Amino acid sequence: MKKEKLKVEQEIGFPLYAAAKEALRACQPELSELGITYTQYLAMSVIWEYKEANLKMIGERIYLDSGTLTPLLRKLEKKGLIIRERFKQDERSMMITLTTKGKSLEKKVRHIPNLIETKLGLSQEELQLLQNLLWKVLHNVKG
Repeated sequence: MKKEKLKVEQEIGFPLYAAAKEALRACQPELSELGITYTQYLAMSVIWEYKEANLKMIGERIYLDSGTLTPLLRKLEKKGLIIRERFKQDERSMMITLTTKGKSLEKKVRHIPNLIETKLGLSQEELQLLQNLLWKVLHNVKG
């Protein structure tokens, strides 16, 4: 499709960006009350799933590089949610585990996925289709 002028409304990237931003805004007040951002919530979700994780594992799961993830994990550690420990065998690698406070936070955020889904206003079928398409897009752009 040929476009004569650059218009935000005609760019596929714009609704993708704006929809994600606005959907995530729905849960930010509740996450803010708990003292975390959505990106921190995603990192914590990986740690909750595995009980312990390393930097590489978390980064691969939520598509963040170590330059972005390291300061994020430092902040979570300062908040008392995780413990970062270097491996004795390999000082370059770090194991991340949950503190008691980090474990208890999981119960307080279980409703976040449903909150986002509700905000989207889609049927279960539409949500599944959207999720499948977004995973396809993500895999295509990541190569």
